[in-house]
Amino acid sequence: MPSAAILKVKQAYNDRLCKLLDDHDRAFLVHADNVGSRQFMDIRAALRPVSHILMGKNTMMRKCIREYCERKGDDSWNTLADKLIGNVGIIFTTGDMAEVRKTIAEFVVPAPAKVNAIAPCEVVIPAGPTGMEPSQTGFFQVLNIATKINKGAIEILSDFKCVEAGEKVTSSAATLLGKMGFTPFTYGLEVQMVYDKGAIFDVKVLDISDDDITQMFGAGLKNVAALSLATGYATVAAVPHAIINGYKNVLAISIATDYTFDLAQKVKDYLANPGAFGGGGGGGGGGGAAAAAAKAPEPEPEEEEEEEAAFDLFD
Repeated sequence: MPSAAILKVKQAYNDRLCKLLDDHDRAFLVHADNVGSRQFMDIRAALRPVSHILMGKNTMMRKCIREYCERKGDDSWNTLADKLIGNVGIIFTTGDMAEVRKTIAEFVVPAPAKVNAIAPCEVVIPAGPTGMEPSQTGFFQVLNIATKINKGAIEILSDFKCVEAGEKVTSSAATLLGKMGFTPFTYGLEVQMVYDKGAIFDVKVLDISDDDITQMFGAGLKNVAALSLATGYATVAAVPHAIINGYKNVLAISIATDYTFDLAQKVKDYLANPGAFGGGGGGGGGGGAAAAAAKAPEPEPEEEEEEEAAFDLFD
């Protein structure tokens, strides 16, 4: 049986969690592997007072949330409780979720590659001088990295992928990266899921902007209008297109018959005499004729010279 002190601690934790559930309807589910205590402290300070971080055993958090939902008769928080798997925590927030996520992402620290740690990304050692002495070529040979000695130092001949993403870091790779001074990994709270008033979705949804929503809505509206026009089923989206198509049909009938109306008459007049509507073009044509007339006398001296030359030749 748990002692009275342990029961008191668990009750205090339950009360705190229930208070957060009462005061919030939005939260983040965050992954907390390799996050240090100092890093946690800095994140907590940056998120206050609009956000609060809650960590704990998953079984304890799930139990508290489910009992809370039973008492309230509301199962909305159970969707988040089902996602409490692994080294995760909850950030309850009343602020703008995009801004809170941005603040969380600011607290990322570089870290060296540790033996047996799961690599969050691949690590590539670039070609070039390493600054290491020739006596340390053994580290490179273990990893089958092609090297040469140049000016008393080891030089890598080509880029080498030292660690694959999602795989464990070997002791040789960790030692070599440490000797070269590489800190290839970064760690921080990683937002995985977003909870919002009973709905839970991937954090990538926060990357969708108002412009993206407008574009997707416009594309959907076009599809609805096209489907409506193709099937003859009237919808609000198709009304403007239907009106335009109807006007085109009436205009075509008016042009083909003696029936007319104001807008159709303008089209008929244009078709009957297109030149009457080219005032700007006519002015341009007149200007061109005047310019041509002004230039016409220029060849006259050449004609006189030809006549004089012919006269001289005749004489």
